[in-house]
Amino acid sequence: MKSIHLLKVIFLLSVILFSSCKASESTVPGDPPPHPRILLLKGEEALIDQTISADRRWLTVSSFIIDQSETFLDKPPVERVLTGRRLLSKSREALKRIYYLSYSYRKTGDNRFLARAEQEMLAVAAFSDWNPSHFLDVAEMTMAMAIGYDWLFSNLPEESRSKIKTALVEKGLKPSLLSQNSGWAKNSNNWNQVCNAGMVFGALAVYEDEKELALQMIDRAVTSTALPMEDYNPDGAYPEGYGYWGYGTSFHVMFLSAMEKAFGDYYKLPSAEGFMKTAAYLENMTGPSGMPFNYSDCGSGANTNPAMYWFAARLKDPSVLWSEKYFLTNKTLPADRLLPSLLVWSAGISTENITPPSYRVWTGQGKNPVALMRTDWDERNAIFVGFKAGSPYVNHGHMDVGSFVMDANGERWAMDFGSQDYNSLESAGVDLWNRAQNSERWTVFRYNNRAHNTLTVNDQLQKVNGNAVLASHYDGTGMLNAISDISGVYSGQLAKAVRGIAIVDDSYVMVRDEVETTPSATLIRWNLLTSADVTITGPNTAELVKNGKKMVLKVVQPGNVTMKTWSTVSPNSYDAANPGTIFTGFEATLPASSKISLVVLLLPEGAVENTDMTAKNLSLWPADQGL
Repeated sequence: MKSIHLLKVIFLLSVILFSSCKASESTVPGDPPPHPRILLLKGEEALIDQTISADRRWLTVSSFIIDQSETFLDKPPVERVLTGRRLLSKSREALKRIYYLSYSYRKTGDNRFLARAEQEMLAVAAFSDWNPSHFLDVAEMTMAMAIGYDWLFSNLPEESRSKIKTALVEKGLKPSLLSQNSGWAKNSNNWNQVCNAGMVFGALAVYEDEKELALQMIDRAVTSTALPMEDYNPDGAYPEGYGYWGYGTSFHVMFLSAMEKAFGDYYKLPSAEGFMKTAAYLENMTGPSGMPFNYSDCGSGANTNPAMYWFAARLKDPSVLWSEKYFLTNKTLPADRLLPSLLVWSAGISTENITPPSYRVWTGQGKNPVALMRTDWDERNAIFVGFKAGSPYVNHGHMDVGSFVMDANGERWAMDFGSQDYNSLESAGVDLWNRAQNSERWTVFRYNNRAHNTLTVNDQLQKVNGNAVLASHYDGTGMLNAISDISGVYSGQLAKAVRGIAIVDDSYVMVRDEVETTPSATLIRWNLLTSADVTITGPNTAELVKNGKKMVLKVVQPGNVTMKTWSTVSPNSYDAANPGTIFTGFEATLPASSKISLVVLLLPEGAVENTDMTAKNLSLWPADQGL
């Protein structure tokens, strides 16, 4: 009897354990589709064909990718060569080559592209490692190998598949489990977005053979990507600026798109209201000159961003592609390593349906608030102003709170240097990533407030821990504007500082600073960086000339200023050269314990000052709403 009873107990325990296992398995998603399963399923090339047939601009993009693939055929495969501490340039080159070649093979069936993609992947698989000490390198290399492995799976020899898969697992996925390589999973910056995307692509590629490891990668990403998602709140302004939007957001969209294609809506992926607003941020960040508002660590170039097509489809709003349409029509296509994604995400969108936005001012709060305003969307000679608040302490931030850029008559008059190559500074021993107030980062010429279009008080640096929000904005007749209290970055230097920037009568720009000084006399520098030729023409005026066009800088207040130009040549050996640029503006000594307005007009040719507007204090400027 005891043995029978024991058997019953064992049986019941077996049932319970089996049920528990089944319950556990029920939380695991169904298997993804067979290869190819990443971004573009088998047969979905037909959707791209339909899009190309309906709009010749997409044919231009597709032909460009195929033509680029042709150029790869005669080049040696990517080699493992580090630049400083990074393999990143090689990872990016591998991603571009393998993605382009894989697309070209799926689009044309030309075996040359298949063979060359295989050669590139085998070369990368043979690397000793993918440089896990700088994990962005691993992430992009993993994405490259995952796309090639998945998209070409059925046509790769078994031996090649085995080598590529082994490399994906051993050199891509497994190193991300080591604590020294995975700090990015706890951060909210672009590293989180890029690294999680790369690991998920690798996981999807080897899913059927490494299911447990793959699910570990996917589960981590689903949880971890909630962190950068929050950085877009409340309005979509990306804290790291235009260039890093193109990096972090693009890889985040690659992650979202791949997950949706593989698992449908099974995973409730983290979402934030601001994330779906960020397409408007990027669209507004490009001026009519074709240049972006390149604050923080950002270059001065602008071009198409494939992720914008994903947003347009999701929002069902082609107008967010107005700047993208300009790039497709007026610029040479970039060899962007993610360019094939544009054709994956543009399915069904006709460029003929892309119309300009209906508003002229866009503002976004957040870690680095910005206001972006223009007089017209469809006029190259329109006036554009990008104005930022925020804090120098944000990731990749500069001491540029209160800074702005300005376009008029097709030219950029007020500019930003943007970034300097990191390796050039790191190799010189600069402690670049320490953002403390007295760190070496702020000795870099391009990074501190003396090199930006803002105020410098008593030749001191802005306060790293200071912060400024947008106080108000106005998108109406006569005076497009935005205002920010920037006092926080001048703590101890000024008792108060509020900056407002307006486009007056769709004709010129006015910058008004209302400051309160401390009990000591204050030397203030008002700075503007430009690539124009500058001539001081009077006690309160300077003339800027660029490409035969002119603009006048006029100081209305205070009355006693010293107009100046300053060289952009740095005394530091490690700083980049800044040829063809100059600082202009003025210096003024402000009395102790006083309230003073600094009013500067930037007058393109033909503009006439509206003295009624000039006289208005910031409290009297029109406002749509408090922010």
